[in-house]
Amino acid sequence: MDLNTAKGSNIDGRWSSASGTSPSSRNSLTLISSGISTLDHIIGGGLPVGSLFLIEEDRYGTYAKVMIKHFMAESVVTNQPLLIASKDTKPTQFVSEIPAVAEDTKKFDPLSYKKYKKDEEMQIAWRYQHMHLMHTLIKGNYFGHYYDLTKPMKKEVIEKADITQWYDDSCPEKDSGFNNKAYTKLLVHIQETLKKGQYSISENPPKRQILRVVIHSLGSKSWFSDSEDDTHKDLLKFLFLFRALLRYHYAVGMVTVPTEVLDNSNSIVERIEHMSDIAIRLESFAGSQKERNMLFREYHGLLHSRKMLALNTIGPRDPELVDFVFKLRRSKFIIEVLHIPPELEDTTEMELPLGISVPGCSNQGYKKLLDF
Repeated sequence: MDLNTAKGSNIDGRWSSASGTSPSSRNSLTLISSGISTLDHIIGGGLPVGSLFLIEEDRYGTYAKVMIKHFMAESVVTNQPLLIASKDTKPTQFVSEIPAVAEDTKKFDPLSYKKYKKDEEMQIAWRYQHMHLMHTLIKGNYFGHYYDLTKPMKKEVIEKADITQWYDDSCPEKDSGFNNKAYTKLLVHIQETLKKGQYSISENPPKRQILRVVIHSLGSKSWFSDSEDDTHKDLLKFLFLFRALLRYHYAVGMVTVPTEVLDNSNSIVERIEHMSDIAIRLESFAGSQKERNMLFREYHGLLHSRKMLALNTIGPRDPELVDFVFKLRRSKFIIEVLHIPPELEDTTEMELPLGISVPGCSNQGYKKLLDF
């Protein structure tokens, strides 16, 4: 089966009614939610079936884990099968920390998080009057749910969910495919799960489902080989094969990579991004100078869009907004547009004392309000 056949199966809408999916009006793809509504909007409405979503982890991996938990929670709520894999953290820990659906959705809805009067103009400098407000970030209908990070999902709900776990803490060994055998083990496990669940585009199961695959901290020190070159080759080879698997199956992959532990001497980070369909980078302010910057005092980090989806289209999506910040509150994870701070009314000109000359046609001071 060629790639065109696989792509055609992605756009013909035969499974658009599958649980937790929504058709895209832009490129006729079927989408699933990442579990974070604002993130769905940023990347084009959601994650397309058959795509690979890459998250470049923040310095300590804290916020990448939060995004994984939302992705997993959305899987449980929409009755979509889930496969969680990691060599650094036991999957049971992720499963036990899946957040519950928020009861008070108004508190979590970005449309009501910051309320603005419809006809109220921004009382600041003219160059800020056309800036996008937060409530314009999400337009129209969107799918997905809101989750309360302070409340774990009930055990009986988790037990009923279709969750497959993969964990390997063995020492690195070579095999015929990879310098670190763990890559082979994980790839085989994913293949077996896809085959067992009849997720292939050539299969016709009684009930069509979308498999969510989460791989946490792929390429971390636990995945290292004897040499840096072998480590990079293994990582790139795995992503290539994993992405090819996703193309021919009803599945979506989310992979987090701790890029800070990788030496980017051979542009490994850019090559990893090239292997993905959508890529974002999380930049945490923890331990950096930006943590003390007044511009970012309300936020915990920046979200950089590294690669936009380019499936079933001539070119990648060009988002209206490119600068985003995020913050982690006690019960919710928030992504917002980064706005330029407005100028205060007491500008430099207004602060000048009387009698002080200013550059211009006249060298006279500000003795009067109108002085010609």
